[in-house]
Amino acid sequence: MNKITFTLTALLLGTAAHAQDTLSVVGSWSGLPLHKNYEAPFWTTALPEASGGTLEVALTTHDQMGIAGGDVFRMMSQGVFDVGMTAADYAVSDSAALEGLDVPLVASDANEAKAALDAARPIMDDIFASVFNAHVIGTAPYPAQIVFCNAPIAGLADLEGLKVRASGRMTANVLEGLGSEAVTMAFGEVPGALQRGVIDCAVTGAGSGYSSGWWEVSTHLLPLALGGWDPVVAAIHMDRWNAMDAEMQETLTTTFVEQIEAPAWAEAQDNMSAEIACLTGGDECPLGDARDMTLVEATAADEELVKDLLVTKILPDWSERAGGDWGQRWNDTVGVATGVTFVAN
Repeated sequence: MNKITFTLTALLLGTAAHAQDTLSVVGSWSGLPLHKNYEAPFWTTALPEASGGTLEVALTTHDQMGIAGGDVFRMMSQGVFDVGMTAADYAVSDSAALEGLDVPLVASDANEAKAALDAARPIMDDIFASVFNAHVIGTAPYPAQIVFCNAPIAGLADLEGLKVRASGRMTANVLEGLGSEAVTMAFGEVPGALQRGVIDCAVTGAGSGYSSGWWEVSTHLLPLALGGWDPVVAAIHMDRWNAMDAEMQETLTTTFVEQIEAPAWAEAQDNMSAEIACLTGGDECPLGDARDMTLVEATAADEELVKDLLVTKILPDWSERAGGDWGQRWNDTVGVATGVTFVAN
């Protein structure tokens, strides 16, 4: 998108933001199932219907706008649009405290990941209010961020010495703690980098890896959520939220939970299993043709290796980097929910 087109888009969204009955919304990646199956139907149909036709939505996505995921909440805070919906990990440069919302392997499945995120909700609310002048509407999961390798591995320990594309800052810290070389790289650059040997492995969701052809340039799949569940946060500018009456606020929140948050989380584990089957030759693949990657079974020892690293180094370092009392607040909320606590700095 060129500068003129972007400016016109911003102006149009800004105009919509000031219309009393219209919300301007920027959603997550347009090509992924979360947007296609949940976001788009909710914003364009379910919410306008739930409001009795009094609320309309102007919907686009950050990739359609030509802006980076890390710019979504920042631009929302500046009033360019009303609602932003993207992965919290994209915004960690604005607040290191956000890293605590998606800690690798504190949860072993989608239900545990949702429970951990629910426990973190007071932290999330405070971060978005103070950093982005925004109210959190709700959350939804991207798929668990697992490991694709174009190298033979038998378990997590075999990542030592390999170059691995990380899906977020805390994941990069975990990889470095495991003796890997963590690499920052745009999603679209990964297949070529795997093919040329620039990197050995990369972390992303199973469905994303399938749809983007990572199975063509990688051989082994380790279905361990080393990159966490990459939760997407939907937030609305505080001024726009406060301008709504209580009934409209309740309609927005309740309908979001019913149409996006609850079903997306409820289906996350089954979706992950199906996507892994698609990559590794399962009998039935809902995404298309099954592929033939080698499935590397994750073990309890792999999970314990990461959890020990989290408690002894990763979380204490994050607590110091985030500052304030974020570390202790994490212990008192997420730590209680997951049974993973550390000595906060």
